[in-house]
Amino acid sequence: MSQRPSASREWNAAEYHRLSTPQFMWGQRVLNELHLRGDECVLDAGCGTGKLTRLLLQNVPRGRVVGLDVSRNMVLHAQQSLRPDFGDHVQFVAADLLSLPFLGRFEGIFSTASFHWVLDHDALFRNLFQALKPGGWLHAQCGGGPNLERLRARVRTLSRTSEFSQWLAAFSEPWLFSDAQTAASSLCAAGFEDVRTDIEAAAFAVPTSEEFQEYLRTFVLHRHLELLPTEQLRERFVHALADASAHDVPAWTLDYWRLNLRARKPE
Repeated sequence: MSQRPSASREWNAAEYHRLSTPQFMWGQRVLNELHLRGDECVLDAGCGTGKLTRLLLQNVPRGRVVGLDVSRNMVLHAQQSLRPDFGDHVQFVAADLLSLPFLGRFEGIFSTASFHWVLDHDALFRNLFQALKPGGWLHAQCGGGPNLERLRARVRTLSRTSEFSQWLAAFSEPWLFSDAQTAASSLCAAGFEDVRTDIEAAAFAVPTSEEFQEYLRTFVLHRHLELLPTEQLRERFVHALADASAHDVPAWTLDYWRLNLRARKPE
């Protein structure tokens, strides 16, 4: 099936905003670890619909936040939500994290649930390093280690079946779930110091098959589903995965693992 070039860069912003409770909870924890003066200029790298950008703005009342996301849908949603309340204290940019249009601009970079969508972490960390002012910090979290390992194994098996193999058998995973040691080495190679990385479990269970399927469509498998040519095939794909997960304990659990990243650019 032919695919629009921009399709893989876009998200369903409204559904993401409605269903992003676990991402928001993880992000709140990461944000609460920051000790801000209140006048910093901070990049929210992968801002999504702006839920966490709002909290970040509240913590820098005399500063500024730039929200960046590769998805124009996300950027538009965040802009419409936040500009009326924060005016010139917030700006938004639709850009790829591998092509950041900034050089030495930020005191800090904050990011959650985004870096695992970037397949070249060496280039990512070099770009983030260049976007920071001397002494600037990186405070981030993304999927890492054995993130969604059980689900991914089922997806690979299902993708090779006769019903789906024509479109998915050769499709490479669209994520990079780095381990803590590899991430630390990449950060150091990019020039960062005071590097700290660790992995933590963050499994998230939902009460029904229907909600589990909504999460798969919106957060996990939208790149896979874009490749299937009919809505019927897409529905059968996520339904089969939900049926398999119904037998897990607890049922309908997303086996998330988070990679925490802390680093600083030398003065």
